[in-house]
Amino acid sequence: MPEDRRWPRLAARVLPGPLHRRLKSSVLGQHYRPPVGQVRFGDLRRTAPLSRQFGFDRGLPVDRHYIHEWLAKRGSDIRGRVLEVGDDSYTRQFGQGVTEAEVLHLYGGNPRATYVTDLSSGEGLPDAHFDCLVLTQTLHLVYDVPAALRTAYRVLRPGGVLLATFPGISQRSDDEWAAYWCWAFTSLSATRLFHECFPPAGVTVESHGNVLAAVCLLEGIAAEEVSAEELAIKDPCYEVLITVRAVKPPDPGPQP
Repeated sequence: MPEDRRWPRLAARVLPGPLHRRLKSSVLGQHYRPPVGQVRFGDLRRTAPLSRQFGFDRGLPVDRHYIHEWLAKRGSDIRGRVLEVGDDSYTRQFGQGVTEAEVLHLYGGNPRATYVTDLSSGEGLPDAHFDCLVLTQTLHLVYDVPAALRTAYRVLRPGGVLLATFPGISQRSDDEWAAYWCWAFTSLSATRLFHECFPPAGVTVESHGNVLAAVCLLEGIAAEEVSAEELAIKDPCYEVLITVRAVKPPDPGPQP
């Protein structure tokens, strides 16, 4: 019997069943799947998550890992006069050539807020005023999303950019924003919503995540507890975070 056919039979006799199946899967280039009844849940065999703060109390939440990576690549869009929701932390962290950083907040009392208004109404926000609008983890808290997108389009200057992120697969928060959490999106619903307001050619929708990333976010396991290589794998069936870059068309200028 050839040597390369002898060792698998020897392994089958010597090794325990689960170990032999794992080795066989590895040799065949397959992902090992434990048989029914032999899945090892370990620390995850519980009905409560490891963290109810999305993993903030353990490190950087997985969805924030994706947000930071995405905004780092969009730094050239965060320029000129920028409006960010909540505070201006991402504007300061990732912006390039920012001349003015302004803040939109729903309620008064935020000393950094330049505008206090509801994004769906847009009351008090000036027309064609901003070069960039940063809406991270915001639109799922707005019931009338189409109205909020119309406001975003209106306040952007021609050629301005809207950078938006929102949850796909996620736990729901239990903080003061829980009463506003209306939606979970998919890349398809995001695409259709943004195409209703922005020219389709100027809209780029991406999804980020895989089954491991989804489990980590739901359990509150921080991004530092898994590898960057594992988080980088994209599986469109497991959309943990949706990101959208939408561009308002530039002013065509005077026509001849």
